[in-house]
Amino acid sequence: MIKVLVAEDSPVVREFLVYILGSDPDIRVVGTARDGEEAINAARRYRPDVITMDIHMPKMDGLEATRRIMETDPRPIVIVSGSCDPREVATTFNAMEAGALAVLGRPAGIGHPDHEATARGLVQTVKLMSEVRVVRRWPHARRDASAPRPAEIALARDTAKIRVAAIGASTGGPPVLQTILAALPRDFPVPLLIVQHMAAGFIQGFAEWLAQSSGLPVHVAMHGEHLVPGRVYVAPDEFQMKVEHGGKIVLTKDEPESGLRPSVSYLFRSLAEVYGGDAVACLLTGMGRDGAAELRLLRERGALTLVQDRESSVVHGMPGEAIRLDAAMFVLPPDKIAAVLMNLAKKR
Repeated sequence: MIKVLVAEDSPVVREFLVYILGSDPDIRVVGTARDGEEAINAARRYRPDVITMDIHMPKMDGLEATRRIMETDPRPIVIVSGSCDPREVATTFNAMEAGALAVLGRPAGIGHPDHEATARGLVQTVKLMSEVRVVRRWPHARRDASAPRPAEIALARDTAKIRVAAIGASTGGPPVLQTILAALPRDFPVPLLIVQHMAAGFIQGFAEWLAQSSGLPVHVAMHGEHLVPGRVYVAPDEFQMKVEHGGKIVLTKDEPESGLRPSVSYLFRSLAEVYGGDAVACLLTGMGRDGAAELRLLRERGALTLVQDRESSVVHGMPGEAIRLDAAMFVLPPDKIAAVLMNLAKKR
């Protein structure tokens, strides 16, 4: 039985969430909270397996509550937001930086055509997140972006050929991507493509949140646009993203792969076909195996391949599978991944 705490200031929404979660036989809602302070106390009292957290609450908002819970008694936290407005979504992703694992839109009301699908998505996400290992976040702790080891600097191949970079991520990915992008120089010499698994409706706000801390322009990719060095392209909701010869982005409604659209595998395959060894590709924290076999294909074609290490990953599924397949040339924490990419820029 998965024990869940629901933190939501609206009585109507709170009871709605309790109803949806309590309808599943594997979930028991052990408590509710009307504000951030109550959420902290309830987390300590009930020791839930998962907390669903609203952002906008009185006394203490969900961002601060998330930060304090992750600093004192860490629990898997799922942000359930009533707004997909890009101007407000930044706060949601700040909560992920503080340690929340996932963000979802509030399920549609009973009678709405999307009610069953969105309610099922909430239940599935809570179940998945209950299996995730979380660690304590130390207040104001920051890893030093130390230089990579000499072997990482050498890279064992001519990096001057690199013409494109790509990163795939899932659970736990947003703050890692933020760390990497914030470290890259404004004159980063190649375009960077990103596939981040995320609930529908949040990608635009996610791209704007990344742009706040990056010196590189970040935007949601558009069909038919040509890749430009030093720009970051984020795959949009419900589209597969690939590249074609001539450096053009193509968005398609091709079928989901392993239930995913956008899929890292779909993007990486196109990179292998179009760029071959002139690419650098990276798999970050995330559940499942998306992109792992295609990262091996890229390595076989001569590309530079990186994955995030187990110690810094929230979930080591995707990078772990890539390691099992011998797809990764380097296994590194986020700061070292950023350092290797910066080294590419210096070599160029």
